[in-house]
Amino acid sequence: MGQAISKKYTKPVSLKQVQITDQFWNYYIDLVRDVVVPYQWDAINDRIEGAERSGAVSNFKIAAGLEKGDFYGYVFQDTDVAKWLEAVAYLLVTKRDEALEQVADEMIAIIGKAQEPSGYLNTYFTIKEPGKKWTNLTECHELYSAGHMIEAGVAYYKATGKRNLLDIVCRIADDIAVVFGDGPEQIAGYDGHQEIELALVKLYETTGNRKYLDISRYFIDKRGQQPNFLEAEADARGRTTHWSNNIIDIEPEYYQAHVPVREQQAAVGHAVRVVYMLAGMADVARETGDESLIEACRRLWDNIASKQMYITGGIGSMANGEAFSFDYDLPNDTVYSETCASIGLIFFAHRMLQLEPDSRYADVMERALYNTVLAGMSRDGRHFFYVNPLEVTPDVCDGRNKNYNHVKPVRQEWFGCACCPPNIARLLASLGEYVYSTSGDTIYAHLYIGGEAELSLNGTKIKLEQHSTLPWEGAARFELTLEQPAAFALALRIPDWASQASVLINGEVYSFADTIVNGYARIDRVWTSGDLVELVLEMPILRVRSHPLVKQNAGKVALQRGPLVYCVEEADNGAELQQLLLPQDAELQASFEHNLIGGIQVIKAEGLKLSFEQWGNQLYRTNAEAGLESASLSFIPYYAWANRGKGEMAVWVKERI
Repeated sequence: MGQAISKKYTKPVSLKQVQITDQFWNYYIDLVRDVVVPYQWDAINDRIEGAERSGAVSNFKIAAGLEKGDFYGYVFQDTDVAKWLEAVAYLLVTKRDEALEQVADEMIAIIGKAQEPSGYLNTYFTIKEPGKKWTNLTECHELYSAGHMIEAGVAYYKATGKRNLLDIVCRIADDIAVVFGDGPEQIAGYDGHQEIELALVKLYETTGNRKYLDISRYFIDKRGQQPNFLEAEADARGRTTHWSNNIIDIEPEYYQAHVPVREQQAAVGHAVRVVYMLAGMADVARETGDESLIEACRRLWDNIASKQMYITGGIGSMANGEAFSFDYDLPNDTVYSETCASIGLIFFAHRMLQLEPDSRYADVMERALYNTVLAGMSRDGRHFFYVNPLEVTPDVCDGRNKNYNHVKPVRQEWFGCACCPPNIARLLASLGEYVYSTSGDTIYAHLYIGGEAELSLNGTKIKLEQHSTLPWEGAARFELTLEQPAAFALALRIPDWASQASVLINGEVYSFADTIVNGYARIDRVWTSGDLVELVLEMPILRVRSHPLVKQNAGKVALQRGPLVYCVEEADNGAELQQLLLPQDAELQASFEHNLIGGIQVIKAEGLKLSFEQWGNQLYRTNAEAGLESASLSFIPYYAWANRGKGEMAVWVKERI
């Protein structure tokens, strides 16, 4: 049913071909299976006492005529169900679970009953405002919600072979193709929140129906054209807004609709929308060979990764609009850095690797995955961060200062707008898709995560078994099993955090200095069954400093070891973290503590702490002298913070030269 990707591009190794057996990552995948997905099912069914109400499942039952009641929640509440189903689908790929599949099938049957004869599916408009469908694309997320359901339908079909949800989403897409376009009775526009673009490409790849690719490309090409669709739509409905009784004032930059996508020079506006748009652009570029789209993707990638990304792989520095602000504006305490934005950045990076295997994309994918995404969920799988700050003082987040209302010092049980928890679940459940890709006669290893992969290159079946010691140590070993000797290349990413790298093949040193291509050590040879490749990456503790234009980090340093960014927490270092100083010549020592937060590597150093004795009640003094006290500093991985109660946290620490 699918379409073959051009040999010019790389193809991800599918989830069905990869079995993760990694000690570090299996904890989180098992957590998603055993705790997160059941917990989220309870949450969207409103069964968790003390958590914010969801209404997501009951909305579908009401729309299906199975229950009486009113719509509850946000206009895009349906997406919580869609993302839950998508996560379930990925779990069913790696381990069949008849009971879970039955629950999903029952939910899908309800969704089918809620779908209107035309194919339209959106419980808000079916229940609450049936006469206003497609009249407020700027704010009401109809296509965004459809996109998430389409992704779920594709994933569930691939996992189970069942067409129940796939047929539903094909009808959704068919209806969209009728409603949108340049015809006299069609809407010549696009959604305010991108998502449908990448979803339609997935549907095209699964069904082979070119119509779905064409409508995806239509939405991308239409965005930012003049006259501006969002402005015209607002005028047509009298400038009313869904969210209040105010008159809406359209800011095209917020929606990435200020200029056509091929002309955009920097990432602006809502961060999640930007990276979802870019993921869709990369998909369409890959399927059509559109070089102008590829160039736009490269340009916006460079802007994000070199000027607007946090050290943790977080993006979107402003709470106002959950948005990008301007180059090098990266505040640590008022940061937004939504979990979904980093997940979207991973989606974008994954697609850029398909367009052109370059380690800079995989480096960022790894950075966002190990830091912001993992930080978004607690070790118990029942508490979540929507916002991921790099500096927290709990007393500041108590509600008195509105600039910090979005920052939480502890993870929450659930959210009224609960996009992040199911997004984490679906990403971790599908993690196997991000490890490898293939192109022609080359296998690319992007992430060092232990497991087995069943591959096929030019008709040769290859089993690749990876053993990895990341993130605590820098070693990855690959064992190959082949039916017969075969010539192909194994390309191993050399991460940006590795100070040195060495490769051994069957115990003998392999010199790859002349074979590094775009950050990948390419090993091209005739392989035989039993061949063993060992990659050794030196993982020094790195002192990281910001670009001089990042004013918030002037005179500060952060620590990183391997893919992990570190932070100081009050639980180890006491309060008033802003008084700590890390001397430039301080010895940094890493040690593994098995009983701390599930087992983590801690970095320790002898530092200093500023001391002002007998300050008194004066706000400012001219005769104050700062003293320096010795202080033993302890740094933990950023992803592990806030698992020991409420307290201060900081990634960036003052540096003493």
